[in-house]
Amino acid sequence: MAQVKERPKPFLVSDYCKGCGRCVSVCVKGCIAFADEINPTTGVIPVVLDLEKCNGCGLCIEACPEPYGLKAMLDGVDYELQDPAKLFGDKFSAAPEPVVIPDERVPLPATQPLVIKGNYASAIGGLLAGCRHVFGYPITPSTEGAELMAKLLPKLDGVFLQAVSEVAAVNHMYGAGGAGLPTMTFTSSPGFSLMLEGVSYMIGAEVPAVFVNVMRGGPGLGNIAPEQADVKLACHGLGHGHTQCISLMPSTPQEMLDLTILAFELSFKYRNPVLILADGYLGQMTGKVQLPDHMTQPGIPAWAVYGDRNHRKNLISSIQLLEQDLEKFNMYLQKKYESMQVEARAEAFLTEDAEVLLVACNTPARAAKGAVQNLRDLGIKAGLFRPITIWPFPVEQLKALLPKTTRIVMVEANAGGQIENELRLALSKAGVTTLPPISAVRRFGGLLPQQTEVVEHVTAVLAK
Repeated sequence: MAQVKERPKPFLVSDYCKGCGRCVSVCVKGCIAFADEINPTTGVIPVVLDLEKCNGCGLCIEACPEPYGLKAMLDGVDYELQDPAKLFGDKFSAAPEPVVIPDERVPLPATQPLVIKGNYASAIGGLLAGCRHVFGYPITPSTEGAELMAKLLPKLDGVFLQAVSEVAAVNHMYGAGGAGLPTMTFTSSPGFSLMLEGVSYMIGAEVPAVFVNVMRGGPGLGNIAPEQADVKLACHGLGHGHTQCISLMPSTPQEMLDLTILAFELSFKYRNPVLILADGYLGQMTGKVQLPDHMTQPGIPAWAVYGDRNHRKNLISSIQLLEQDLEKFNMYLQKKYESMQVEARAEAFLTEDAEVLLVACNTPARAAKGAVQNLRDLGIKAGLFRPITIWPFPVEQLKALLPKTTRIVMVEANAGGQIENELRLALSKAGVTTLPPISAVRRFGGLLPQQTEVVEHVTAVLAK
């Protein structure tokens, strides 16, 4: 009599299980159930097998949509899960190790100053920094920067793409930046809010890019007048996760150009997005702008996913499925953020003997500077401290001024004292617990503090 061969029972490779439950529903013996914990490698709850009652019918194997999940257990086969690195890791490649193709400095002839808008100045700064890939979506009061790029880039073998939305624009930037190409966008407050998820992805994947946010009144659609209410986003809200980026706050059209060039340098130095926070007036304001004596012809970083043979080994990704790996990566990011502290910048005006210290950024700093001169005429020793980086905050430069300071006056265009919050937080973290009295002149909703308002405020508080 012929011996009946026992049907093979199933074997599960849990790392391939999608957790769909099809095998659970077809098993009439109740041998399959969902596990109690998430598999950290896949992020889903796999099934578990109890084969005591299994008759080897094979229905579960047929129901499994993953060809490597449930398999028939055959005699003489080792069912230990293979090392994933051997299956999906580095393969032999004859491609060379990628090397850095350095930037080139291209001299420019001497020119007469230009008289242009702040938005145009930033666009020209991007061009001089070597940016030839710009993605964006029109939004007032930033649109002129994108319009100028749309006119000039096709003539410079570049690309301007008006994306279908701000969400699409930031993902186009992810692709261009991941290829090691300088890329930027012009947007304004509601548009920047839509980009924040992509900013988080770019920080997590270490992709450089420059974001020019010409801030306007909010919340919601608000209006198209200037405000400074996106400081909280720049310093504490760049999407989900542990995200930081250097954030620059220009105050003149000349700085719109200069700081845009600097932003590209810093973005590639740290492999991280850099943010330029302007306000609506500064984007539209016309001023004298002197071009530099050189421009940059960008090279290709060694890490770039450029699409050629020399860079085929590279990978750009922000995913870390294992908790230990993600913690390790975030520890690395924290060290990188700490290294960025050396980029803190500020400007001081008449602060050598200042007892009343005005603190302001962007266009409000211009009104504050005029107020300092008016107060000096009244015999009040006033000075201006202007943070150029709001993150990292220039706390060491500020600390040096505090011994002579008897009062700090914040001059801001927002309702919640967002710049003051950064000042207080930075001083607290630096161990400064005793501060001079702090008061503020604030306007919002699209209105900016006026020079006369600042003078009146200072004289009033000193009179008390």
